[in-house]
Order: sequence, then structure tokens, then C-alpha cells
Amino acid sequence: MHFVEKEPIQKRKDFTDKLKSKKILRVPGAYNPLTAKLIEEIGYDAVYVSGGVMANDLGFPDIGLTTLQDVSTRSYLISRVTNLPTIVDIDTGFKSCKETIETFEEFGITGVHIEDQIERKRCGHLDNKELISTDAMVKKIKECVSAKKDENFKIIARSDAKSVEGIDKMIERCKAYIDAGAEIVFPEALHDEKDFEKVRGELSCYLLANMTEFGKTKLLNYKQLEELGYNIVIYPVTTQRLAMKNVEDGLRDIYANGHQNNIIDKMQTRKRLYDLVDYEKYNSLDEKIYNFNTEGHE
Repeated sequence: MHFVEKEPIQKRKDFTDKLKSKKILRVPGAYNPLTAKLIEEIGYDAVYVSGGVMANDLGFPDIGLTTLQDVSTRSYLISRVTNLPTIVDIDTGFKSCKETIETFEEFGITGVHIEDQIERKRCGHLDNKELISTDAMVKKIKECVSAKKDENFKIIARSDAKSVEGIDKMIERCKAYIDAGAEIVFPEALHDEKDFEKVRGELSCYLLANMTEFGKTKLLNYKQLEELGYNIVIYPVTTQRLAMKNVEDGLRDIYANGHQNNIIDKMQTRKRLYDLVDYEKYNSLDEKIYNFNTEGHE
């Protein structure tokens, strides 16, 4: 465990360097800052902040109800506790792509992805999605690219077109998004290896694969995705789903039995929590500051 030492500009450079390797980057979602610290400790390559997770954590469905302030503030709090790069889902851009990119870059984020749905968007793995035109999305991507200051800040184009227009039309859209300045493409809701292989064969940019549970996509091992030529794999909602299932089970058990004794072994211990938040290091630093201040006034 260690304190955060890397500035946002270094995190972005690290991410750019990692992308140049032939190894796929594994990026779990963090629904809070503490989870981001755990993701770093275990050894993952970056942290992901899902728009759907942010909406759900606020008690809303993922249909475009969150604001720039909602998502950017939570993303900042998550990114500031880790030396890993942080990638954020900005849905459809929160009305002003310029303001959105400026905000996330200022808050230390490494990159964002923007999707080609209408503002009243839906989860990428639900049916009945509606898309904006290719030209409208190209305009958004160009606005995003022109708004960023750091060349290593990543603009990722997500397309939800496969389930609406088919995979060939989606690939056409993605080519236009690349021409507009997107360095990474996120083809949402692909079904299986054949889909992933077809997209890789048609696009020459970096590609992001979404391994979300209970959706339209077959869950593949990261090694399979690496062999298929994908550069990033995200697990966007996994940590929230794990947490909420265990929280629900635990609360029901306490309600039924009147005590926690049956579920203690399912809990993170106080010692483990203190280790994760660097309690002793912060405590030691606090004591040094306190001693310095008191000694300096004697």
C-alpha cells in the first residue's frame, strides 16, 4: 500500500504507454473510491467509472438522468485515491461536450467514452435504443477532441448501433468516429467471438471490449479477447453487483435473526479495512505533523 504519488498527466502517459503494448488492459469498475484502491492493490491496469453504476448508486435507472456534476464529482473522488488511470463513461456528453471534457480533464481523469444514443439513452444491453445520426456523433467527437488540452487524454467513441442497425452499419459509423479523432472504439453489445473478430478485422484503432454480466455479450476470458486483438476489457458493474448482492443477503439475515453472528465471515474485517485505507501511514504522518508543530512552539 502507498500514498497516491502520480499526477494526472503521468497517469495519462502511463495509459498511453500501456496501450502500446500487446497486452490487453484489464479494467474493473469502481463504484466508490475504496474499491478503486482495491483494484490498484490487486494489480489491475486502470479503473473504470460506469455511468450506469453512478446512476444506480444514486437510486436512478440508467436513462440519462444523471448530470455532469453528479458523474464528474464522483469520478474525481474515485480517481484521486489511486495511481492508476481512470476511464469514465460520460453517456451522451451531458449537453456540452466542451464543458464536459474540460471538467473531466481538470478533475484528473485519463479518458472518457461518449456514445451515439439520443440523450434519453438506455443501457447498452437493453433493446429499443435510439441513435443520433453519424454526422451528429462525428460533430460531438470533434468537439471533444478540440476541447482537450493534454494529448494523452483519451476520447473513446462508443457505438450502440449493432442492435439497432446491424454490425456492418456499426462498423461504418466507427470508421467515421475514428476519422473524427477518436483513438479508441468501444463497440457495445457484441454477441460472441465472431462479432469481436469481425470488428477487429475492419477497424485498425485500439478496441475496448465490455464484459458486463447478464447482457447480450458472451463472457470471454481476457486471454481470448487479447488473442482476438482487443486492447482493453472493462468489467463495469461487477463490483457493484457483488457488493449489493452481499449487502442485501446480509441485511435480510439480520432482519430475520436479529443479529450479525451468522454473517461475520462475509464481512471485511476492521484490520483489513484499515490496511486498505493506509490507516497506520496516515496516523504516523499525523503524529509527525503534530510533534513538529508542538516542538516548534516550545
